[in-house]
Amino acid sequence: MRFATWNVNSVKARLPRLLDWLENTAPDVVCIQETKVADDGFPSEVERLGYEVAAYGQGRWNGVALLSRIGLDDVRRGFDGEPGYPDPEARAISARCGGIRFMSVYVPNGRTPEDPHYDYKLRWLAALRDALVPGLAEGPVVVAGDYNVAPTDADVWDIAVFAASTHVTPPERAALAALRDLGLTDVPARPLKGDHPFTYWDYRAGMFHQNKGMRIDLVYATADVTARVSDAYVDREARKGKGPSDHAPIVVDLNDAPPSP
Repeated sequence: MRFATWNVNSVKARLPRLLDWLENTAPDVVCIQETKVADDGFPSEVERLGYEVAAYGQGRWNGVALLSRIGLDDVRRGFDGEPGYPDPEARAISARCGGIRFMSVYVPNGRTPEDPHYDYKLRWLAALRDALVPGLAEGPVVVAGDYNVAPTDADVWDIAVFAASTHVTPPERAALAALRDLGLTDVPARPLKGDHPFTYWDYRAGMFHQNKGMRIDLVYATADVTARVSDAYVDREARKGKGPSDHAPIVVDLNDAPPSP
């Protein structure tokens, strides 16, 4: 099985690139974030490539989706106890695909540590943790997406630049650690170029070409999934060229599941 996660930063604006990438990369399951379309606005062209689509949209903002060509069952939009700002937003969707429950998440940005959105971000991550507990007992789980948190100082190009900003504060990192404490593992992805597997580069000031990025897109998975990982990489090539998203996809390959005892 091959699966991926990608913040496309508007699925309509990125549609030609998405379709080309799907054809060339051929993932079985894709977790998509920041679709920026309503539930019924996800482009039908994706289905013509053989993918079932489950979308949870909000018009011009947010939006998540799951694409699968190996089944899409028990779709759940949002999660129990999810806080809003002030109302719940389209930031999480999950479904069972090929024996694994995949959840695509788009964690709130937080804006600045002084902004009310920062408190919302922390409450959202805490609620996600609580909501995941019962599902982890049901079987393999992957929670992938744009977490808007760099887990360590090595996950940003210069920690001094970010020291007073969101994405690197101790409470945000503690919220990620709380997810890992449930039994989820941060699946490491290799970079296709350079030493750092960054997944996001600001559009401004040539940040991508200078590789001044951040690793804020993550794949968290249960041990029964991570034991099957044969490869994982950041598809930096998808960030190149005309009109890209500011994020690159992460692609993960799994070996076949072991036979049941």
